[in-house]
This record gives sequence, C-alpha cells and structure tokens, in this order.
Amino acid sequence: SQPTEQVPPPPLDQFSPQKPGQPPWVWAGMGALVLLALFVIFVLPGIVQDYELPLERRVEESLATAPVAPQQRAETGVSPFLEAQRARERKEAQDVLAELLDTQSQLDALQVEQWAKMAYDSALALALEGDESYRVQEFGSARDAYQQALAQLSATLASVPTVLEQTLISGEQALIARDATTAIANYELATLLEESLVDLAAGIASNDAQIGLTRAQALEELIDLLDSAERAAGNPARQVEILEQAVNLDPYSTEAAQALAQARADRLQERFAAMMSEGYTQLQAGSPQEAIARFEAAATLGVNENEARAAIAQTETEITNAKIAELQRRALDSEAREAWQEAVEDYDAIVAIDANLPTINRALDYAEKRARLDALLIAALDTPERFAEQAVFDETRDIYFTGRAIEDAGPRLVAQLDELQTLLENSQVPLSIRFISDGLTDVTVLRVTELGTFEQTRLDLKPGTYAAVGRRAGYREVREEFTVGFGLTPAVVIVRCNEAISTALGR
Repeated sequence: SQPTEQVPPPPLDQFSPQKPGQPPWVWAGMGALVLLALFVIFVLPGIVQDYELPLERRVEESLATAPVAPQQRAETGVSPFLEAQRARERKEAQDVLAELLDTQSQLDALQVEQWAKMAYDSALALALEGDESYRVQEFGSARDAYQQALAQLSATLASVPTVLEQTLISGEQALIARDATTAIANYELATLLEESLVDLAAGIASNDAQIGLTRAQALEELIDLLDSAERAAGNPARQVEILEQAVNLDPYSTEAAQALAQARADRLQERFAAMMSEGYTQLQAGSPQEAIARFEAAATLGVNENEARAAIAQTETEITNAKIAELQRRALDSEAREAWQEAVEDYDAIVAIDANLPTINRALDYAEKRARLDALLIAALDTPERFAEQAVFDETRDIYFTGRAIEDAGPRLVAQLDELQTLLENSQVPLSIRFISDGLTDVTVLRVTELGTFEQTRLDLKPGTYAAVGRRAGYREVREEFTVGFGLTPAVVIVRCNEAISTALGR
C-alpha cells in the first residue's frame, strides 16, 4: 500500500475565538447547529419509529425495513424474525385503524351521537384501549382492540336504515302530537340519514324524510288552519274552504284530510236537508211531482240516499193512493148511475195500478157481472121479436130471473126488468095471421109449419119475426118476412110465385 500522506493540521488560530473578525457567539451557534444535525440524523428516526401516534393517518409503507447493522441488533437483543412479526402487526394495526377512522368520519357526518351515542362511545373506548397498546408497542393487542371498535362502528353504520325508519316514525308521531320542534329535529336527522342511503344506493331512495321535513316546517301554519276550521263549526261551506287550504299546505296530513272529508260530508248533509225540506214543502202544497223532483235531486248527493228514496216512495204511494181514490170515487158514481161498464173501466184502471186490493177486486167482479147483465137486457129489449124462438125465449127468461134476484136493484134495472117482463108475457100470446096465395104456390112458414097450396088461410103465431117461403115449379121462389106483435102485425101476408123462370130468361 501507498504510504499515507500526512496532512498537516490546520492552524490553531483557524477556529480560535481570537481570530480577527469572528465574534465568540458565532462559534457557539455553529456548534449548536452541528449538534442538532447529529440529533436529527441519528436519534430522531428511532424515536419516531417507537412512538408514532396511532390516531393519525399514515402513508402505506412496506413491511420491509431498512437493514439493521449486526452491531445494532446485537445491542437491542431482538431477533430478525420477531422484529419482522412486530412490523407486520404494527402494519395490520395501522390498516385497521385507517378503516376505523374512515367509518368514524362517516358516522360523525351522520350526527351519530344523536341516535347511537352509547354504541359510539363504547367503540371509541375500545379504540382508546388500542391506542394505549400501540403506545407501548403491543401492536397485536392494539390491532385486536381496533378491530372490535371497527366492528361496533360498522354495526352502527349498518343500522342506519333501521334508525331512519324509527326516526321517520318519531317524526310522524311528533306531527300527530302537533310538536313542530321535535318533528323538525327528527326529520332533519332523517334527511341526513336518507341522503347517506342515496349515496350508498347510487341515487335510489325515497323522499320520505324530505317530505316529512317540509310537513314539519309547515306544521304551525297547518295547526292555525285546523283551529280556524274548528271555530267555523256550524258553517260547513266555510270549513271546506279553510280545510282545502290545509290539505293543499300538507297533502299528507291525515288529520286535515279527515277533517276536510267530514266538512264536505257536513256540507252535503246541509244541502240534503235543504232539498228534502223543499220537497216536503211542495208535497204539502199539493205538488207531488215537484216534491219527487226535489227528493230525486237529494238522492244524487251521495248521502242518506235511502232516506231520499223512502221519501220518493212515500210520495209516489200518496200519488197512487190519490189516483186510486179518484178512480174509486168515479166507479162508485158509475155504480150509482148503474153505468156498469164505466164502473168496470175505472176498477180495471185501479187494478192496473195495484192488483192486490181485495175490495177493488171484489167490486170489479160484481161490476163486470152487472155490466154483462145490463148488456143482455139491452140486447133482449132491442130484439123482442126473437122471443118467438123457444131457445131465445128460454135464455131471455133466465136473464130476467137473474135480474129479479138482485137485491137493491136500481131504478134502471127495475125498469128494464119490467119492460122485459111485458115483452116476454106478450110473446107467448098467439095472434091470428091471414095468408093469401094463388092456390098454385106451395107455402111454408119457416121453423113453424108447411101451409101447402091455398088461396086463403089463417095461422096463429106468437109475437116474433117470421119468414114465409113460396115455391112453384117453373117460377122463381119468393120469400116474405113479417113481424107478429110489437105493433108490427101485418093485416095479411101474400105469398105468390108470379115470375116464370123461362119468361125471365127470355127477357
């Protein structure tokens, strides 16, 4: 090796305090700076490594540590394996701590102390225990304490949806209790919690909290409107006007909605009562159709429809009864006049209205029988000449006795029967009728007898209508109709066949 060159020592007066131009305090300051630099370089790193504060965020660092000189390891007495394990536990504790601090920040932003103070304080107490372990370099214990604290804070954060639901319920209860201050506080917290869920759900959430907050902020005004509506009791129209404002102010208020529904129902009840009163007034005034129109209008209001329908039915019944009474009066008048067919028509009209009136049904049956009897009597009196026929006579006689069997017969019936009696009696007294012919014509009185040929003869006939027929060979048949009795008896009946058939054809 080359011999080391000897460097001559500096002059003694180079750092001497007596050197001209260098005051003594300068040299003292330079010495202090040198000592400070040596402290920063060699002492401070070890202090920072051993006493780093755990509640501050740190930058990720590698588990690998700077190589330690063998001489240093020998001085500390810690093996490389244990040193590496401690470094790993320290990093794990710091990782858990970083997550713990992040969760704590989220909960602080959600005002956790308002809704989970005990759980939050318990978790922080565990974190402080971890800090103590960290300070004495028990990194495994610190990590475990941090993990327990993180688990508690994570559970608290996970309970936000449940807390939100409970807070919304509390807010609703405060609204119902008309406690605006409590309601606003609950809904403000709920809004904060709801917004955190929106962030977690990528913007998908309900607006229940914001709606509740808006309602709570308007609660005082809503209460004033509800109180005003209550003071307007007895004036449903005014109540509806006020409560419509209340519902517009808070569409979600059950109290306002129910009060408005009740006020509207009261207003309808008021209108219903007025319409029904008008209807009864019209009914008393003798205008049943107008009354029914009022009742019909009341029935369309949607309240007490059964009552309105009952009034309509009652009015219609009264109208029907009045009409029946009028028809019955007319029928009785017709009976008194013995105009039985008119009575039948009136009774038929009543039955068409109500077929379940026994008295009317009996009266109709009697009137129909009397009308038939009256018609038969009229027919018999109009054709007395038919009495000569025995069958007609017998039938007419039965009609006569039927009429006589009626009690309390009216004057019309009595007169008809008296007249018929005379006709029947006279119809049985024969009258002598003179017939003249030419001695060549064969004469027959239809349904009575054959007279044959004659020039003059007589035949006794009962009052009635007859027909004499004459026949002669080569001559046209002749027919002579005549009536016996009733003032129509002919003096003579001439029956001759004078018109020769051949002569008629020649013409």
